[in-house]
Amino acid sequence: MKVLCVFGKYQYGNPARGINTEYAAFVPALEKLGHEVVHFESWDMSGYISYAEMNKSLLETVEQVQPDVMLTVQMHYEIWLETLKIIQSQGDVATISWTTDDSWKYRQVSRYIGNAYHAMTTTYPQMVKKYHQDNIQNVLLSQWAASSETFNEPLPFESCRYPVSFVGRSFGNRIQRIYELQKHGIEVATFGHGWPTGSVSGEEIPLIMRESIISLNFSNSIGENQIKARTFEVPGSGGFLLTEYAPGLENYYVLGKEIEVFHEIPELIEKINYYLEHPEERNAIAWAGFERTRREHNYEIRMREVLEFAIKSKEIWLENNPIQLAQPSFHYALQAHEITFVLQIIRSSLLWTTILILGQEKGRRAARKIVFEISWRVFKQNTFMASGWTGRMFPGY
Repeated sequence: MKVLCVFGKYQYGNPARGINTEYAAFVPALEKLGHEVVHFESWDMSGYISYAEMNKSLLETVEQVQPDVMLTVQMHYEIWLETLKIIQSQGDVATISWTTDDSWKYRQVSRYIGNAYHAMTTTYPQMVKKYHQDNIQNVLLSQWAASSETFNEPLPFESCRYPVSFVGRSFGNRIQRIYELQKHGIEVATFGHGWPTGSVSGEEIPLIMRESIISLNFSNSIGENQIKARTFEVPGSGGFLLTEYAPGLENYYVLGKEIEVFHEIPELIEKINYYLEHPEERNAIAWAGFERTRREHNYEIRMREVLEFAIKSKEIWLENNPIQLAQPSFHYALQAHEITFVLQIIRSSLLWTTILILGQEKGRRAARKIVFEISWRVFKQNTFMASGWTGRMFPGY
């Protein structure tokens, strides 16, 4: 089978941030399953003049590659609904989107793009009902996993390099939590964007987790806590996971036996100290978590389910939507994407204000975020079309 993967190679489309989680996980897993994988870059806009050029290039790639399945991960509005509808309506490519952060992103993104795909995925059980309520029927409940390429047997307590480590971006309340641990005499080796050590390569991350007596994970997000990829990556790499609790964790691991959890900072401090003083219990949990992950939570299993679901959903869609001779026109989408004089004025005024207050980089991000937040609330689905204000005003920011 030929699979076209449409997402970023690097985190947030920025090579300085390291390899993107989905790229590092999905591509090798699909290749291990015996599929031919073609990657299309849709996050890093440095290679395109505009979203119009990127969407045109995507359609040309689909025509040239002729994939059986197109698997996307959308950040927001970069792939137009018109583009997706053209690919969907041709009927020869099964399209499916792997969604992230649906606890909050469903409201902003997923519900507006869902019907432009043959199928969607979500990692949140409670969101399946919301998809169905919005008449998006073909939804696969899946979950993050660990890459089998990073599987490694746990190191014993005494062979570990770091007593406690955390790998992840420095944002939200993570800084305060690490500070609280330090106040109680617990030093945490931190790695990732925003920490003094900076980002680390994808190859280094599983080594750090394996060489840590305790690997921390914070499940905080917008809205309720969420199960993150790190939940599976730590035990898969041979590490001992001490993670903030997120709803549904018990469906994947036996808590206290295969991974350990905490709810509040006092409990986190207590458990760090406990497992630093009880190496045999720490080693037993690390091994049990590793075995469970290797057996049930690898991306080969996840990707096999995704592909099968995509193809089945395409067949169902074709039964209910016979292919029409007249296909949607991309020409009109290109015309709709042209920026008007009024939008140029709004864009310039907004950028001038935000850059003056926040500086170049943060100001540009803030300006785009302001327009996007207004757009999905006011213009809803149109935000993700070629005529959407955000994509027209901020091509490539």
